[in-house]
Amino acid sequence: MEIRTERLLLRPWRPEDPGDVRTALDIYQRDEVTRWLGGSERSWATAEHARERLEGWVNVSAEQPGFGLWAVVPDAVGSPVGTALLVRLPGADGELTDDVEVGWHFHPDHWGNGYATEAAAALLEHAFGTLGLVEVNAIAYSGNEPSFAVMRRLGMRYRGITDRWYDTTMEWWSVSR
Repeated sequence: MEIRTERLLLRPWRPEDPGDVRTALDIYQRDEVTRWLGGSERSWATAEHARERLEGWVNVSAEQPGFGLWAVVPDAVGSPVGTALLVRLPGADGELTDDVEVGWHFHPDHWGNGYATEAAAALLEHAFGTLGLVEVNAIAYSGNEPSFAVMRRLGMRYRGITDRWYDTTMEWWSVSR
């Protein structure tokens, strides 16, 4: 499934495309990105590992229609610059809950262009309109002010500190239909 906005195409990542694999590696091997994801750039150590991760992301859409992780491709750039996601949140036990998260991860060279807000707004429209969801959440580690600013621009409301998802403590925001 693809989603089009004024400036962006949200499309599935293509694990068979060496360009997508290189781009994903370039994004997810950066400490300035992974420090906010609770992971490590070492978890994206090789092109083969990146391809496997992208295949897993494609499978989310296949297993849960309407949900997924999309490559964000600005018209002005023509290739992916980040990821936008709409996924079910895993509980502290790792099992998927009925709670849904909208999120974004971008290459630092493309921060500050409004891509995160535009992509997330399109996914919220999809979540409320197409999927009929009532509430969508966003979570981020304390100190991630750029993500908090996106959440505010999306009309999200701060809900506090939580440890109910991903088995870690994060700041919780949500927006309702």
